[in-house]
Amino acid sequence: MSSLEERGEVGVAAAAAPGSSTAGLGVGAVGAGLEPGAGGQGLPVGQDEPGVRREGPGPEADPDAPPKKRVRLQEGEAGKLEERLYSVLCCTVCLDLPKASVYQCTNGHLMCAGCFIHLLADARLKEEQATCPNCRCEISKSLCCRNLAVEKAVSELPCECGFCLKQFPRSVLERHQKEECQDRVTQCKYKRIGCPWQGPFHELTVHEAECCHPTKTGNELMGILDEMDQSHRKEMQLYNSIFSLLCFEKIGFTEVQFRPYRTDDFITRLYYETPRFTVLNQTWVLKARVNDSERNPNLSCKRTLSFQLILKSKVNSALECSYLLLKGPYDDVKIKPVIYHYVFSNDANETDYMPLPIIDSVECNKLLAAKNINLRLFIFQIQK
Repeated sequence: MSSLEERGEVGVAAAAAPGSSTAGLGVGAVGAGLEPGAGGQGLPVGQDEPGVRREGPGPEADPDAPPKKRVRLQEGEAGKLEERLYSVLCCTVCLDLPKASVYQCTNGHLMCAGCFIHLLADARLKEEQATCPNCRCEISKSLCCRNLAVEKAVSELPCECGFCLKQFPRSVLERHQKEECQDRVTQCKYKRIGCPWQGPFHELTVHEAECCHPTKTGNELMGILDEMDQSHRKEMQLYNSIFSLLCFEKIGFTEVQFRPYRTDDFITRLYYETPRFTVLNQTWVLKARVNDSERNPNLSCKRTLSFQLILKSKVNSALECSYLLLKGPYDDVKIKPVIYHYVFSNDANETDYMPLPIIDSVECNKLLAAKNINLRLFIFQIQK
């Protein structure tokens, strides 16, 4: 034991002796295990301070290399989770988050409902098979399916209100903007008597208390009411006309199915035609064309459909009819009712091409994307 104690004392003395090579090794051995940190606390080798990233070569690099840099990580450098999800869940066509239904190809690439319908409509116009813009696999309504998990995930992602600029989940954003937001644009309750004011909801009460329109005289209000009556009168005229036609003795209606065909021209054009059908004891055919048969309708953002009613039967006398097309019982396309009038004869058995009164190009794309267009035709024979 005495010899061991003597050796220990000698070792300590040697470590403490200045200038000796053994002292340098001893200090180095003790000091290598600790590194001064914040507040004088030592940290083990290989363990960095929290929030600190080391850059540069490893411990076995060239000793003449410059010392390793330590860069403190910026807060949010990796990006928020929501921002990363945006790039994962966005539509592969428009690169925006879907607002409604989400479709996926057989390889899982996502498309919003609007872009999916647009791809199918473009393929129909170009007489091609629609393909996924990412992997070029075939897409159609039968091959693609909705991705409900993505739809639910997107509905929970935050989105900025366009009025108050606050963040809300997408599932409640529409209700917030319509009913709850204090900065949403609203109109004065005296709009019906001509007040043009529009402003944020939180200023509505103050404006209505100061609005000058309730104090206007009857003569001043008559001009405003006359303009409103004119627009209302046009709507009532349409409904009254429909009700009058429903009182006719001879009324016929049928479901019609437009099928796509191609012309025999060098540059083929898409058109639609129905099989022959019988209404009011007469044989008829309907034809339709896109953008009035322009050369490249697929290059146009605005798309329309026009249709023509053709009488195939021979008649002994002129046949005066009113007719209109409405959406079919299982379609969701929006069509405004418009009544057309024509006098059919053996020499004039085709009407002019009349515009199909659909709301906008989005509704037109829905029809073009479908395998067939299913509508309902009403014909009213006018008795002389």
